[in-house]
Amino acid sequence: MRPNIVFAFADDWGRYASAYRNHPGESTIHELIETPNFDRIANEGTLFLNANVPAPSCTPCRSSILTGRYFWQTGLGAILQGARWDETIPTYPLILEDAGYHIGYTYKVWSPGLTTNAPYGGARTAYESAGHRYNNFSLEVTERLEDSGLEIEDAKQEIYDETLANFESFLDARDDDQPFCYWWGPTNTHRVWQQGSGKKLWNIEPDDLKGRMPDFLPDVHEIREDFADYLGECQAVDAGLGVILAKLEEIGELDNTIIAVSGDHGIPGFPRAKCNLYKLGTEVSMAVRWPVAISAGRTVDDFVNLMDIAPTFLEAAGVTLPQGMTAKSLMPLLKSDASGQVEPERDFVVTGRERHNLIDNPGPNDGLPYPTRAIRTKDFLYIHNFEPDRWPAGAPMGLDDPNTEPPPAEELLNSYTVVYPDLDKGPTRSWMIYNRAKPDVAPLFELGFGKRPQEELYDLNKDPHYMTNVAAEPEYEATRKELHDRLLAILVEQQDPRLVESPPRFERPPYAGPVPDEWKRENAIGVESLGTSR
Repeated sequence: MRPNIVFAFADDWGRYASAYRNHPGESTIHELIETPNFDRIANEGTLFLNANVPAPSCTPCRSSILTGRYFWQTGLGAILQGARWDETIPTYPLILEDAGYHIGYTYKVWSPGLTTNAPYGGARTAYESAGHRYNNFSLEVTERLEDSGLEIEDAKQEIYDETLANFESFLDARDDDQPFCYWWGPTNTHRVWQQGSGKKLWNIEPDDLKGRMPDFLPDVHEIREDFADYLGECQAVDAGLGVILAKLEEIGELDNTIIAVSGDHGIPGFPRAKCNLYKLGTEVSMAVRWPVAISAGRTVDDFVNLMDIAPTFLEAAGVTLPQGMTAKSLMPLLKSDASGQVEPERDFVVTGRERHNLIDNPGPNDGLPYPTRAIRTKDFLYIHNFEPDRWPAGAPMGLDDPNTEPPPAEELLNSYTVVYPDLDKGPTRSWMIYNRAKPDVAPLFELGFGKRPQEELYDLNKDPHYMTNVAAEPEYEATRKELHDRLLAILVEQQDPRLVESPPRFERPPYAGPVPDEWKRENAIGVESLGTSR
């Protein structure tokens, strides 16, 4: 019997789940949240300790996962603003549909981009009959508390019921005994969420985060509250996952279903996280359950790239992989009885990014990407920034001068702005911009918002929060050269335009320059909102 496939893939979820609490070297932030449904998947299947995204930007990451290719191998799917789908590139859901699977999705798969969610069949395979309020979970729940006087759990249940109804409509549309492939893609962990909701809705006390934050973030109440609110949204994702598990159990399909759970990159609105190749940007939670083939209670140390999902699902379904799929199936890891390092060659992962957001103002860098690639091993993180004269967080529009007055607080916090457009708006960004001239904040602001050298190297055993770049230190020269050469060799082998084209396509239209009006219209983006991080 061919297995069903369910992929729960949350926007901006990152690496926060209580299943990671008891593993050495993990953040103590895991101690503050409860994710019982993710933990169930991990306990009854396999928990991955070194899962990373191919790109810490939603559209290129999703292009990579759907195709089983590095993001730069997906045409205009390699960028966010201006992304356009190339329908000649095969994707795992459409391959499975051709093989007889019933496919469908709820919420986000591949967007923003032309045509929206095309790699999964577009509007034809969408199942959102009950709506998409889940994507604004804390805002919707808070509104119901205020307008109807509901109790918190009752207000949450209304939103949970939406996910159930959407999933049921998908199941009802399949033929009897037809295997199915479903993608549940909530975006509530993306901005914007309700300020104070972490405590109000989930009893996460912001100041319990004191002393637990990454060293590059100011450990102040405002930023701790912002982080706590995000953790609440992570718990909301887990609750929705529980709805899907319960339905699968009810219809007797749970054990014949491969369930994989993860997210498309790290936390939004925080420097050195989303859109960055540091751990907080590329590390994600990941667990897989399939009792027919996967032993329970295993943890895997192997470095895996989420693009490996596509060949894994196809292999499980008994479908031949298409030409051009460069990712490597996880089936040997999943079917092994071993924990720890299973395949010795999986001792690294390569990540990267090109264009995310951009400014729409005249200037020499208008529409250009921030091109960067990295290789991560157990002990080191090496990053190569191809254009170190550009701004990694997006153009500062004069705010690199600490004496420049920022926009009004309300505008900076609550409206889209072209200031540092590759960092999502929110309380953390606002606080750091307004306090950037303070002596204790200035060096942290520079780490998060300032320009970076061409090469970065971090000794993760001594410097787990990657605060000190040792690329130029003599005692690390052998390591720097080894990782530099290894990374570039992989990029050449995989035909990365940054290495094999001169000039690379990412520096010229349609990959660079002004975003086409057609793309702006479809994504409802005007000039004033081009600072939105998606």
